[in-house]
Amino acid sequence: MLECDGRFDFVDAVQSGKQFLELAAAAKFDVAVLGWKLADMDGADVLAELQSRKLDIRVTVFSNDHDIGILKQCVRLGAQGYCFQFDEPPIIFETILAVAHGRICIPYIDINKVNDTPLSQLTVRERELLAVLSDGWTNLQIATRTGISENTVKYHLKNLYDKLDVRNRAMAVALYSSEKRRPPK
Repeated sequence: MLECDGRFDFVDAVQSGKQFLELAAAAKFDVAVLGWKLADMDGADVLAELQSRKLDIRVTVFSNDHDIGILKQCVRLGAQGYCFQFDEPPIIFETILAVAHGRICIPYIDINKVNDTPLSQLTVRERELLAVLSDGWTNLQIATRTGISENTVKYHLKNLYDKLDVRNRAMAVALYSSEKRRPPK
C-alpha cells in the first residue's frame, strides 16, 4: 500500500523485533512503521530498546488494539506516531508522513494524563515497599530492614494493594515489573 501511494519509498519489512532493531541500527530510512505485536517482542520492548541503544528513529506504531493504555505507553516510550489498523489508508499515510517530517501525530488523548499509572498514586514508602517486594523480601525482612513493625508493613501493603487494585504481592510485583521498563519522567 505504501509504494502505491507514491509519497513513500518502501525500504524493507521484517517480522521480528530483533530484525527491526538491526535495521534501525543501520538507520537507512526516515520513518519506521512498527507493529505492536511482533513475532518475538511487543512494541513496548522495541521502543524501550531503541531508547536504551540511543537510536534516534522516528516511529509510528501500527496497532489493532484500541486500548488507550497502549497508546499512552507508546507516547511515554517515544513513539512519534500512532495509528490503528482499522483507520482509513489516508489517515495512516498522513500519520506516517507527518512523523517522517518530524511531527508528532497521535490520536487524541489528554496529554496531561500520559504519565498517570497505578504506580503514580503510591506514596514514597509504598514505592519503597514495592521495590523490595520485587526483590523477594518477606514482611519480616521488610520490617527488620526498614525499622518499622511487621504490622505497619502489612498496613502499607494493604494500602498499596488497594491503590494498585491487586489482590496479592505477586500481582503487585507483576505490575511493578511491567512499569519498570518505562523511561523516567
